[in-house]
Amino acid sequence: METMKKAGSDKEIVLAGGCFWGVERYLGLIPGVLETMAGYANGDFPNPSYEQVCAGSTGFAEAVKTRYDAGKLGLPELLALFYKIIDPCSVNKQGGDVGPQYRTGVYYLDEADSPAISESLTLLGESLAKPVAIESGPLRNFYPAEECHQKYLEKNPKGYCHIGLDLCQAASRYKGAEAEREIRERLSPMQYEVARRGATEPPFDNEYCDLFEPGIYVDVVDATPLFLSTAKFESGCGWPSFSKPVDEKILSKLPDRSFGRERTEVRSSTSGSHLGHVFADGPMASGGLRYCINSASLRFVPKNKMAEEGYGDLLPLLDED
Repeated sequence: METMKKAGSDKEIVLAGGCFWGVERYLGLIPGVLETMAGYANGDFPNPSYEQVCAGSTGFAEAVKTRYDAGKLGLPELLALFYKIIDPCSVNKQGGDVGPQYRTGVYYLDEADSPAISESLTLLGESLAKPVAIESGPLRNFYPAEECHQKYLEKNPKGYCHIGLDLCQAASRYKGAEAEREIRERLSPMQYEVARRGATEPPFDNEYCDLFEPGIYVDVVDATPLFLSTAKFESGCGWPSFSKPVDEKILSKLPDRSFGRERTEVRSSTSGSHLGHVFADGPMASGGLRYCINSASLRFVPKNKMAEEGYGDLLPLLDED
């Protein structure tokens, strides 16, 4: 079983999240991750080949052994970032890839990591209000994939990847636990669960569902302007609904296959926070879209406060609409 060189606060974990090409690229971009290795984990015989694993009957999962600096990047942080690129409730399927070799998993080399992994998976399940299908346990074996699969997307920039570019860019901008702790302390528990963990607040029982005053809605995490009040409309869904954002570039749209449905998740491109979803059932006169957004991901700035808070340049947009 291949072992990477470690020193000081270095730790290792093996993560399976579907096709290892994209998982390796994503993990390698996270500040604090020192080394990645694509390979095959927890299978039934030694030294499998890519072709054997792809046949789906070897017991192996495509996985990435990840060495990270635990002094800069804690295991709970790394796992939280990993959960962003997988459908945690899907069994033997990630993106367009189907088969037991594409199952999700967290496999530890150090027994001391087991409690942190269990707690992390429990919190994830609670935030989703649904059982997760992520396998966890000790790493029984790991065999490096063939050289052509190592750093595959660096060698083949246009190669297949089931992980969106937006997520990879967000990973490279990750600022670490200290910044995340500051965010957590600043937000209410509901705001943090929604914006940072992807939870959904109750319909009709949230701050901005029935608010239609003139002003602007900004990202609760980093204050980026997201939606104007003139784009807000009553949809009857129980959450604030908008026909368009201030600028499409400030939003990231990601496929969401949780709960057995095909939806499009909306995240802030600047903070990476979960905002809600976008649907094609909005007012046709305004483009036909409905951005269904959690109040907890937003902060409302009234029109008469916009200049004072630095949004004066957007005041003319309220008059245009």
